[in-house]
Amino acid sequence: MANKAGSAPGTEERITTAQWVLSIDMIAVLSGRSGVHREAIAADKWCHCQLWCKLTTKLSTTREPELPVSEKMSNAPVYYALAQAHFNPVAAMVKYVDQIQDRLRREGYPLFESQQFMQLIVPGPGPGQAQLQEPQIQQAVSWLMTRSDRTAGFILGPSSITYHTTHYQTHNEFIPELLRGLTAVHEAASLDHVSRLGLRYLDAVLPQAGETTEQYLVGGLHGIDFNATRQHTMTETVFATDTFPLVAKGTLVVRVYRTVAPLGFPPDMLPTGLVIAPSFDIKEAREHAIIDTDHYVQGRIPVEMDRLNEQLLSLHGTIKSVFGATTTDHARSAWA
Repeated sequence: MANKAGSAPGTEERITTAQWVLSIDMIAVLSGRSGVHREAIAADKWCHCQLWCKLTTKLSTTREPELPVSEKMSNAPVYYALAQAHFNPVAAMVKYVDQIQDRLRREGYPLFESQQFMQLIVPGPGPGQAQLQEPQIQQAVSWLMTRSDRTAGFILGPSSITYHTTHYQTHNEFIPELLRGLTAVHEAASLDHVSRLGLRYLDAVLPQAGETTEQYLVGGLHGIDFNATRQHTMTETVFATDTFPLVAKGTLVVRVYRTVAPLGFPPDMLPTGLVIAPSFDIKEAREHAIIDTDHYVQGRIPVEMDRLNEQLLSLHGTIKSVFGATTTDHARSAWA
């Protein structure tokens, strides 16, 4: 569920325009308990070049009633979640940061820091040009506004705001926080529209003693059965979805990673500025899987908070449905 997550983590950006932007800062892995340490990509198994299975299909979605807060899973597998809104670029965002930060400070996010990073910009061919133009490296900035306990916070950039947390409760608390941040930006900078809206979740499948990941994932996600030691498995499925009310069509990307390693994060989705929940702060190698679910819509979306809330609930409902299609009864019983 992004402009990629080194600068403003979020739902994954697809190459849909003539310009592709890659943040060098996001090409990194997370280690340590409360800080981000950059290491070489080659040192992390997640970052090796892989042949991913990609399937584009149509996912039928319905307006299922949302679970009340009382039905929260007692052992929920979510260890990182983010909600993100992209909006029309505000080149003078630095002028509004103080006002936005002061409002969010008073609403429970007092920690504040800015971070600079480098972007590699590869322009697409211009009109009448057959070849790509020379890539350029540019410096960019984002601002972090975080809770005192570093369990959740906002990442603000010139064209996006992200709410992210390592201590997810339910969508009832999660979705309104993105709208809180977006409201603060809109009231300060008078946004014209939202161009992209998305949710992204990481769920950790951590088998207990005597269990295997196969008991938690449906059969199609078990990987190839072969007489050799499996190092890791990755699959990706892309769905076209029906959403409402502001945008009729969405994109749902479901990735499943299986490996024997410490629990980590995709290189485009780092919990910058946050601490990991103790139950997921796993640094020793162990068998596990990660379900990475990213659902988003794009378009020229009006900045109407009530309807944006409905749109986010629609996105969440589909994520909930595909979670059920990805995991087994055994898994949901273990997490209940």
